[in-house]
Amino acid sequence: MNKVVLITGAARGIGKAVAVELAGCGYDIVINYLTSHEEALKLKQDLEDTFHVRCLAIKADVSDETEVQEMISVIDEEFGGVDILINNAAVDLSNLFHEKTADEFRRTLDVNVIGAYLCSRYVYPHMKEQGYGRIINISSTNGMNTYFPMSIDYDASKAALNSLTHDLAMQFAPEVHVNAIAPGFIGTESELDGYDEEFLKQETEKILVGRYGRPEEVACLVRFLISPDADYINNTIIRIDGGQKGSC
Repeated sequence: MNKVVLITGAARGIGKAVAVELAGCGYDIVINYLTSHEEALKLKQDLEDTFHVRCLAIKADVSDETEVQEMISVIDEEFGGVDILINNAAVDLSNLFHEKTADEFRRTLDVNVIGAYLCSRYVYPHMKEQGYGRIINISSTNGMNTYFPMSIDYDASKAALNSLTHDLAMQFAPEVHVNAIAPGFIGTESELDGYDEEFLKQETEKILVGRYGRPEEVACLVRFLISPDADYINNTIIRIDGGQKGSC
């Protein structure tokens, strides 16, 4: 039986790239989404048709505990449980510092941090029972040493996610390994939309390899971290940023 991978926020961007990469390796895939209904259903069909794996698409707000519980219950019933969790769902409500509201800040923390905590909490019993599990948190260099006041809530949420990674690794050891990946500037739809050419040029010049990354490159790192080749990697945050120079 194939291992079951739950990817939150999987309908687009990095989450979608991870779903395609892992389905191509024979993993069964659960696509979690909130608003991208059509994209999620199309991805589900594409994965089933192309790779002949089992696939579910489940709408759920990861910041809502009841919805997370219901999602995990459906996966348990349909697939027997989650073996690997990729906490990828995130929001970035960037705007000018003085225009940012407390409600925006709370929403960012709710999705980016509480969501990862809830999903991890509710997949853990199955992982512990079977003596195996992998959790990968998709963090960001924004939570380490690349900061922008316009994304103060996003930066804080990713720093908190890094801390959560360490705590969960301690709590869930030895059965479950918990690691985080911290991408830099990755050329997803949401990353490129709305920025002018000058900004993109300035950001690219901060990267030692001279270009922004591709979602598929992050997906390849996820594939490695959940493979037997990475069995001795735990409680670690791995940057994938092309040698990005910090903005502060």
